[in-house]
Amino acid sequence: MYDRLTTRYTFACPEHGDTRVSLSSFRRLERLPGASHPAVFRVRFECGCGAEHPGLVTHEELDWAPLGLGTSISFLNLMTARLEALEAELAELAATKIGAGEWPWSFYCYPENQPRPVFPSSFFLLAPGQSRVGLAVRCPVCSRTSINLVSEQHVDLPFHNDAEIGIVEHVFSADAEHIVEEFAAELGSAQFEARRLALE
Repeated sequence: MYDRLTTRYTFACPEHGDTRVSLSSFRRLERLPGASHPAVFRVRFECGCGAEHPGLVTHEELDWAPLGLGTSISFLNLMTARLEALEAELAELAATKIGAGEWPWSFYCYPENQPRPVFPSSFFLLAPGQSRVGLAVRCPVCSRTSINLVSEQHVDLPFHNDAEIGIVEHVFSADAEHIVEEFAAELGSAQFEARRLALE
C-alpha cells in the first residue's frame, strides 16, 4: 500500500481504479475501534479525479512504512547487477537521526508552548490552503488539539521539518473536531486569504 520510493499510498478510486496519493492528500484520519495490533485508520483522501474517497490504512503503513521499517524494499545495484535489500540501511538511517534528536515528524503544541515529536497517527484533519496545509494534531503528551500551518513536504517527507511554521493561537474545547472542520472550511476561503494578507 505505501511505496517508500515515491512516498505515495495506493488506494482504490471508483473512477480510475488504483490511485496513488501523498500523506498531504489525506483530509481526515480516524482510528477505528477494535483491533490494536495492527490498529486500523479510516481515511478520507483527495483523489486525482477531483473527488474525496474513503480508504483504510494500518498503523504500520501510516507511521512506520514511510521510515522504511517493516517493508521489503530492494533496488538494483548497478555495480553488482543484483537486487539488494534496502530495509536495514533505511532503519539504521532513521535510528541515527532519531538518536541525534531529529524526529521524523514534528508539530508545535500551542497549549504547551513547545514543539513536540509526533507520528502521522496523531493527525486527524488536513486542510489544503494556497501554499500551506492546515494540520490538526492531537498532542501525544497533553492530548489537546493544535493546528499548525505547514508545507506539504513537512507532512509528506519524514525528517523534513519546515524552518518556520504557522500556529493557530487557540486552545480548542472538547468539541475540537467541529471547530477544526469550521477552520478547514475557512482555510480554503477567500476570507482567510484576505485576513492573512492583512496580517503580513
